[in-house]
Amino acid sequence: MKKILTATLAAVMATTALGAAGAASAQSRNDYRYEQRQDRRDFRQDQRQDRREARQDQRQYARWQQAQRRYSAPRYVAPRGYAVRNWSYGQRMPSYYRTNAYVVNDYGRYGLRAPPRGYQYVRSGNDVVLAAVAGGLITAVIAGLFN
Repeated sequence: MKKILTATLAAVMATTALGAAGAASAQSRNDYRYEQRQDRRDFRQDQRQDRREARQDQRQYARWQQAQRRYSAPRYVAPRGYAVRNWSYGQRMPSYYRTNAYVVNDYGRYGLRAPPRGYQYVRSGNDVVLAAVAGGLITAVIAGLFN
């Protein structure tokens, strides 16, 4: 009788231990799944925030590119052999455009900020281009500044 009682008691204890272990492992799996879901939510939220910031940066860049006000200036004559064209960021302006006849030295009068060191504003048609003095690399284009 003692053997049967001991065996039964051992079987009951083993079953309870397995049940508790199963419940604990199920709980840890649920915690893991919850953490994964939370990580995915955080990742999506970060992506949304990044897209929002990128849109704001694009709006600011577009505002910088379009003139807020138009100014009257003398008639524009393109350099000999060149026609008026639309310039864009990253292009190089020929040296003919970087002569004193086309450089805008009174940038304050036209509502422009002072150019960084090594850059100058150059007029091309009704637009103003911020270009490097040495190589002519275009950094910014302000469209429609002049009438």
